[in-house]
Amino acid sequence: GLFVTDYFTRTPRKLSPFRSFASVELFHFHIPEDTVVAVWNLITFKEQGGTFGDQCPDRSITVYFRSGAPSVINPLHTHFPRDTAVPGSFALTLTWTLPNRTTGVFNVTSPLPGDWFLAAHLPKDEGKISVKGLYEECQYLFQPQLIVQRLVNIAVLYPGYASEQSMAPHNRSCLYKVFVPSYTWRVLVEVRRCRGAEGCPLWLRVRAKAPPLHNSTALDCRERAPCRLALELPFWQHWYYVLLEKHPGVPGTVSFQLAVQLTGEEARREPRLGPVWGLVRVQGAPAVMGAWGDAGVHGAGGAPCGAPAAAPAGERCWPVRPTLRNELDTFSVHFYIFFGPNVSVPPDRPAVFVINLLPVLDSGGVLNLELRLNVSSLCGENVTVFGCLNHEVPLTSGDNASVTCATESLAGFLLSVNASASLSRLRVPYPQTGSWYLSLRSLCATEHGFEPCANVTAEVYLRAYLSPCVDDCGIYGQCKLLRTNNYLYAACECKAGWNGWGCTDNAEAFSYGFQLLSTLLLCLSNVMFVPPVAIAVRSHYLLEAAVYIFTMFFSTFYHACDQPGIVVFCIMDYDVLQFCDFLGSLMSVWVTVIAMARLQPVVKQASVLYLLGAMLLSMALQMDRHGLWNLLGPSLFALGIMAIAWTTRTIRRRHCYPPTWKRWAFYLCPGALIAAAAVLLYAFVETEENYFYIHSIWHLLIAGSVGFLLPPRAKAGARLAPLPRRKGCGYQLCVNEQEELGLVDPAVASINSICTS
Repeated sequence: GLFVTDYFTRTPRKLSPFRSFASVELFHFHIPEDTVVAVWNLITFKEQGGTFGDQCPDRSITVYFRSGAPSVINPLHTHFPRDTAVPGSFALTLTWTLPNRTTGVFNVTSPLPGDWFLAAHLPKDEGKISVKGLYEECQYLFQPQLIVQRLVNIAVLYPGYASEQSMAPHNRSCLYKVFVPSYTWRVLVEVRRCRGAEGCPLWLRVRAKAPPLHNSTALDCRERAPCRLALELPFWQHWYYVLLEKHPGVPGTVSFQLAVQLTGEEARREPRLGPVWGLVRVQGAPAVMGAWGDAGVHGAGGAPCGAPAAAPAGERCWPVRPTLRNELDTFSVHFYIFFGPNVSVPPDRPAVFVINLLPVLDSGGVLNLELRLNVSSLCGENVTVFGCLNHEVPLTSGDNASVTCATESLAGFLLSVNASASLSRLRVPYPQTGSWYLSLRSLCATEHGFEPCANVTAEVYLRAYLSPCVDDCGIYGQCKLLRTNNYLYAACECKAGWNGWGCTDNAEAFSYGFQLLSTLLLCLSNVMFVPPVAIAVRSHYLLEAAVYIFTMFFSTFYHACDQPGIVVFCIMDYDVLQFCDFLGSLMSVWVTVIAMARLQPVVKQASVLYLLGAMLLSMALQMDRHGLWNLLGPSLFALGIMAIAWTTRTIRRRHCYPPTWKRWAFYLCPGALIAAAAVLLYAFVETEENYFYIHSIWHLLIAGSVGFLLPPRAKAGARLAPLPRRKGCGYQLCVNEQEELGLVDPAVASINSICTS
């Protein structure tokens, strides 16, 4: 056949360490039909500061693949919530072959068509809290590329017609496809009149949705004439691919007839007006299926389909009841049952329902099912109602005692309710889109196992709905709506040490006492600002005292609102509290440094600088609340003003300012060391695990440094003028040493004049 190659690529994205699925980078691809091979080229490279990250450490990258919906992954081996089904996926770990770049290749032969999803992440780290912009971080970028090779002009088989085919000597195989409509319960592929050098040297392989593989359903035609391969319960509304392979070493041309028969689809050829329900037949029933309520469709025994009494067991068909879709919000969809939600399950036939999930739109949430048995309807019988949830085709078995929900080619999920356990739930995260069928059957428990019940119709309450997350992630998680290009999905982000898909794994969870202690540490450590407030008021720094009170108030209530657990108290919106806390902290630094500069005697309107600082800091916080230089810039500007003022005084007085060694030894140097220690702890030591006590120490150190660095303030009435210049003295400098130390009231301080020539 003729092959066509298609190429798809995605923009590189920065990978993050895994904490939850919310930290995973998700990539969405679409594989066309008739694809015979798909090759993913996985490119990963390092960057640091806009250049190649040759010095960055090698970190393994894990990539997950899944068809139809995103992968449900569990790299931390946490516990899933109860009643949660976990679908499987492929996983691949990339290793580094070059210092700053590596490439991995993942081949899929005959992939399923439709949506494919790739999820990639780095391994979990120690959770260090880094200051943005302090240093160039190592970034690991991941870019997947997809190359698909698909066949064009595949021969289409028409059901009920035999076509003459031949396989030339140079050909090893021939590929065909046939479309299977809804309500088909059996596909029969038959090879007739096969003639070759050694009888019929062919292998017959059949597979749904994609070309067959080596492990697909196969049959050796050398041992059978005619060669027939039957598939029970085929997938509805999909292509089935038929592959005929020649045995190795067989010479010459092989000719044959190929025919496909679909049992159950003949009734669909006649037009029908307004069918409400479709019909599905028990596995093994030879009759045709059609629309429920259609008197023209009869079972093999002559009774109308759906009639429970006339037809023998195994030869009846029953309705597939649809559900009404009610969309409330994104991933918030309720499926209502007509004449429900209470459902009657008769003893002689199952009740089948269909739930339709829209392509792409519904695969990013959680499909929830809930069965509740009305015990009073059992009339004292030991009845168990089994439910089978299957994708794309209902599982109905002729063996009434069977309680399995899977076959060789069909997987499913089992639910059961009885008098002792009247409630059953099932959650399917990231379900595949399309039609999901729920089959309910009632069986009675006996000494010999489960048997059909007699004259007992069980009543169950059925609820089906789509939600963003499992139980909204509980009280220790937050359900986040995420987006990758045009695809939406939801995931839980856990807190307070809780983990798992629904934040239900408490193996590393914080206890209530620890949460309370952490909150009290972060809040009460702000009381350390009381001494700086008292010193500021005593020295008549009323503006500075007001800023310290503002900082203490908002820092206390911001940390009370910022807690990850249940010990949380918010008096305002979180964003408002955070902005005020950051603004108060930076304003405290600003007003303290400006006060240390003592600009009032030099600049008549020194208060302009306080207003200028407030405006600059507000602008910086609005631009980037966590950026280093946006926050450090105004602080350095204030330190520059202080340095200029001190240098001016030093040059004018020809003496170091502040002039006394006691001021340097007991106030400035200890205050500067305490502030430097606080900055070092904040920038290099703080992690998510030690945040509670390290950040509390940060509060204590910053407030303590303010108490040391805040200078004494001279009153207007105590302003000292230089004495008249004496002969032999270059100038007269009057210094109040005790005022510089802030030990006594400047109004009663004695004056020690220092004459320097």
